[in-house]
Amino acid sequence: MYPFFRLINTIVLSRKEKLTYLSQDSMTFRCRPWDIDIFMEMNNGRMITLFDLGRFSLISKCGLLPVLLKNKWAVVVAGSSIMYRKRIRMFDKVTMYTRVVGIDKKWVYLEQSMWVKGKPCCSMTIRTAVTCKGGLVATEEVIEAFGNGAEILPPEEWLSNWIENEEGRCWPPHVEQ
Repeated sequence: MYPFFRLINTIVLSRKEKLTYLSQDSMTFRCRPWDIDIFMEMNNGRMITLFDLGRFSLISKCGLLPVLLKNKWAVVVAGSSIMYRKRIRMFDKVTMYTRVVGIDKKWVYLEQSMWVKGKPCCSMTIRTAVTCKGGLVATEEVIEAFGNGAEILPPEEWLSNWIENEEGRCWPPHVEQ
């Protein structure tokens, strides 16, 4: 089930802090019993769901949410890559960080990570876009509507490598059933 209570908490807390779109956002929460799997650690699918809240927090704090609502736009994830390094156990206090690491004409790239006791547990790189009924909205149009001095942010070398690798990735072949 989607963590609606955490979403409401994220909305309330995001109203108290303002950031720029290039700031690193952070939020803290506890791993709850409904977050764990049969191995008594946070389920990997739940981590991906909780990363949604981190993106929503940054969108809210930097002032992009009113722009999305006004224009009837939405944010969509178009690709992701995740690495796991350390287990998150029940009741661990988790700090999640979210930051924009690149913006090109079509995509906004984010890096998100979860940490427990100062140690990295997982990290996700995400390709996102703003959409409308007609499809993707060019980042230049989003930046103009945002009106916050936002600009294209060239990706760092590691991100350029990831983008290049993703562009060369093949879709699985169609399998007849």
